[in-house]
Amino acid sequence: MLYYILRLIVSIGIRLFYKQIRVKNREYLNEKGPKIIIANHPNTIMDAWILGYICNRRIYYMAKGTFFTSPLKRWVLNGLGMIPVNRKVDGISSGVSNEDSFEACYRILEEGKILVIFPEGSSFQERLLRKLKSGTARIAIQTELRNEGELCLKIIPIGLNYMHPEKFRSSVLATIGEPISPLPYLEEFKTDSLKAARKLTEKFRIGLSRLLVRSEQSEEEELVEGIVDIISSDYIKSTNKGVEHDVEIMRSVFDQMNLIRISHPWKLNEIKMLVESINWQIENLNIKADFLDRKYRSGMFKRQLVQSFFFLIIGFPAFLYGLVHNFFQFKVTDLLIIRLIKEVEYTAPILVLLGLIFYPLVYVVFLVVFNCIFEPEYWMKGVYFCSMPLSGLAAYYYYQYYKHILLKRKFIFLMRKDKTGIETLKNERESLKKLIFEN
Repeated sequence: MLYYILRLIVSIGIRLFYKQIRVKNREYLNEKGPKIIIANHPNTIMDAWILGYICNRRIYYMAKGTFFTSPLKRWVLNGLGMIPVNRKVDGISSGVSNEDSFEACYRILEEGKILVIFPEGSSFQERLLRKLKSGTARIAIQTELRNEGELCLKIIPIGLNYMHPEKFRSSVLATIGEPISPLPYLEEFKTDSLKAARKLTEKFRIGLSRLLVRSEQSEEEELVEGIVDIISSDYIKSTNKGVEHDVEIMRSVFDQMNLIRISHPWKLNEIKMLVESINWQIENLNIKADFLDRKYRSGMFKRQLVQSFFFLIIGFPAFLYGLVHNFFQFKVTDLLIIRLIKEVEYTAPILVLLGLIFYPLVYVVFLVVFNCIFEPEYWMKGVYFCSMPLSGLAAYYYYQYYKHILLKRKFIFLMRKDKTGIETLKNERESLKKLIFEN
C-alpha cells in the first residue's frame, strides 16, 4: 500500500516537473514474466522515479546500503520495494547483508516480479555510459540456474535520455530495448563464472549503448548541446515531434562530431569558433535561434503581435492569481536548492521533494484564510484548492509566452532596421550545419 501511495504522489511531482515523458517500445515492458530492468543512471533517484512512473507493474530496486541507516528509513525504503546492498566504495552498512539482499532478489524474480538495477553503480549527470558492474549478470544467471533454466527471465535495457535533467518543464525520452536472455551463458557460468558474467555484461553494454545519446568524451557535451540549441527549430517540419525530435537531432550531432574527430579533427576548432560567434550574436541581438527559420512577412508578424498582446492583457488577471498563490513557494524552494545542492545530479529530485512539501502546505494556509473569510461550501473549497496549482502552471506559461513575444518583437524590429545583421547570422548558422553534416 505504501508503495502505491508514494508512487502516486511522486508521479504527480515528476509530471509537473517534466513537460514531456515519452516512452518508446513500451510493448517490451508490458510482457508478462520476471524481468530485470537495467538503465543508465545520470539523474540519481529521479531515474528510479521515472522507471516507476512508466512501468505499470510494481517494481523493486537495488539501493546502496548507506541509505538504510535507521529503523525508520529501513521501514520506509523496504515499503518502497528497495533492497539494500553494500558497495565496496561505501563499506559495510550496519544491518545490511549482501547475502540476504541477493536472496531477496532471487525470490522477487522467482515470483515473476520486476527488479531494477543501475549497473553503472553510481550517478553522474553526463552523456557517458560508464563501465558496467557484473553483479547484474551474476544475479540473472544464478536466478536461472536455481530454476534449471526454466524461469524465462528477461533483462530489459532502458535508455534514459534527458534533454536538461535539472530544468523545470524539460523533457525525458525513455527508450526500451529488446529483451536479453541469460540462458546462453548458463553452461559457461558453471565452469567459468567470471568469464560468463563479463560476456553477459558486455551484452548489456551494447544494448544500452544503442538506446542512448552519448558522447565519447565528456568535454564534447557542452559543445554539442550548444550546437543543438543553435540548429534545433520548432519551425522545421519533422516526422518526430517533441523530445523524440530533440533526441534525434542530438544523436545525429554526436555521431557527426565523433566522425569529424576521427577523420577531420582540424574542423573541431573551426566549429567551436563558429558556435561562439553565433551565440555571441544571438545574445547581443536578443533573439531566439529558431526565429531564423521563420519566413518574415511584416503584415503577418504585426497581426500576431497584436493578437498576442491582446491575449496577454486578457490573461493578466489569471497570471496574477497564479503568481499570488505560488510565488512564495517558488522563492523558498529556489533559495533552499542553492543551499542544499552541492552536486547537480540531485537538483531535480530535491526540487520535486521540496515542491511536494512546500506547495501543498502554503495552499492549505490559503485555504484556511479563504475559509475564515468566506465560509464557503465544501465543493467551493475543493475548487479553490485545485485552482492554486493549476493557476501556478498557467502563470509559468504566461510568463514564458510573454518573454517569447518580447523576443519576437525584437526580431521584427531587427528585420526592419538591421536585416543585414540577421542575414549574416543566418549564413553563419548554415555554415555551421554544412561543417557538421557535409563531410
